Amino acid sequence: MAMHLKEHLNYNAANIVVEGSESGKDLYMKGICIQGGVKNANERVYPVKEIENAVKTLNEQIVGGYSVLGEVDHPDDLKINLDRVSHMITEMWMDGPNGYGKLKILPTPMGKLVETMLTSGVKLGVSSRGSGNVSESDGQVSDFEIITVDVVSQPSAPNAYPTAIYEGLMNMNHGHKVLDMAKEANGDAKVQRYLKSEVMRLIKDLKL
Repeated sequence: MAMHLKEHLNYNAANIVVEGSESGKDLYMKGICIQGGVKNANERVYPVKEIENAVKTLNEQIVGGYSVLGEVDHPDDLKINLDRVSHMITEMWMDGPNGYGKLKILPTPMGKLVETMLTSGVKLGVSSRGSGNVSESDGQVSDFEIITVDVVSQPSAPNAYPTAIYEGLMNMNHGHKVLDMAKEANGDAKVQRYLKSEVMRLIKDLKL
């Protein structure tokens, strides 16, 4: 039976590039989403051919008009929770042994949270969510399928940054208020400005 596979990559490991669109309206994250041919932090090895096939399948879905949505942080299953969606994958491709992706940040409450953090210089990582079989003897992954790529704050690399930003937000009383405001903001410039200053204050409080 196929396993639910989650693989975190921190900002540096994923070689994340944050870029805007020519219109200046859209924000993107671009970088490595899944590493091939090496044993990762979860003791698993994704053969390059498996990644190639998974990337090709996902791209075909995108070209065929299917929206591949991703979330902030990881749910425990393969289902996409619409209230937590922050971005959509616009394309994936291979470069060397690795699968790269381009994520378009959406103007949802969670997307606004990600946008504010990125434009404030917070280093966020990515995490692939997929399914596949894992060999017990050597950790080799087979029948791999990418479901989506999520934006994550806590990397799997040990000690990369000690505080998980999003978890920190949720654990602070003030954090709930800011998230509620994010839902109310919906294009109100004054609220957006206040929201940004509040998120900045939360980030400072987290002592990253």
